[in-house]
Amino acid sequence: MQVAVFGRNFPSYARENIATMFNKFNLLNVDVWIFEPLYEFLQKKAGLRPKVAGLFTDHTDLPKDLDFLFSLGGDGTFLETVTLVRKTGIPVLGVNIGRLGFLSYISQENLTESLESVFSGKFDIEERMLLKVETSGGSLNELDVALNEVRIYKNSGSLITIHVKVNDEFLSAYWADGLLLSTPTGSTAYNLSVGGPIVVPESNNFVLSPIAPHNLTVRPLVLPDSAVLQLSVDTRDSQFQLALDSRTVDLDVDTIVTVRKADYTLKMVRIENISFYSTLRNKLMWGADKRN
Repeated sequence: MQVAVFGRNFPSYARENIATMFNKFNLLNVDVWIFEPLYEFLQKKAGLRPKVAGLFTDHTDLPKDLDFLFSLGGDGTFLETVTLVRKTGIPVLGVNIGRLGFLSYISQENLTESLESVFSGKFDIEERMLLKVETSGGSLNELDVALNEVRIYKNSGSLITIHVKVNDEFLSAYWADGLLLSTPTGSTAYNLSVGGPIVVPESNNFVLSPIAPHNLTVRPLVLPDSAVLQLSVDTRDSQFQLALDSRTVDLDVDTIVTVRKADYTLKMVRIENISFYSTLRNKLMWGADKRN
């Protein structure tokens, strides 16, 4: 078996559990590939020297026949794995050593138990939708997909107007700070904070949510995942900001942005006893009430 481990650094309280994880890999004779900056941190800061099959720095030197990619960190780290696995279909498993860790199902408290479940085959694979983005200027190169959301945002203090077409039919012009197009996975992230609905992962749709709109006649809109959106911007500035998850780029104001469902998914490992609904209850305090 081959696995890769991606992350950057972690607090001192996580050291013992991370050491346990690497010891487990060693006991099972698992070949381990480690992200090079993480490997340097493990040696120089954490005092750990795990046995490795090799190091990687980006998707080009990551083995394509990996069984799993472990993401060590919070949700931001997990989102970065999209740029590593790309179309390979390598399943990603999140180990939360951040704060909320909504995407990283495995917590510090149940790490050992969860590793036993993974290596004994007691897990499920969830197919998470990705959004594919194209721009009329072709400026995104290969990093053209998002797991959580695509965001159009102003570049200064002025409002922007975002004209939206759905399947070539005009929908509306949004006067706002920006506009979010969120996947079901991203519905519990930025979308939730701007008043959008929570969408369960297996739903075949995405959500269009305005950010600080200048009128009260627009609300978040749920669209089928077959929809193709075209977005164009009016603003006093010469550019606006486009974000794919945490990756941002400034685009010229005459750029047209097209967003659709990608033709591949991110495979996400879920331990059998951890569900989306239990994660809602435990991490978002869903329905928390002292009367319950």
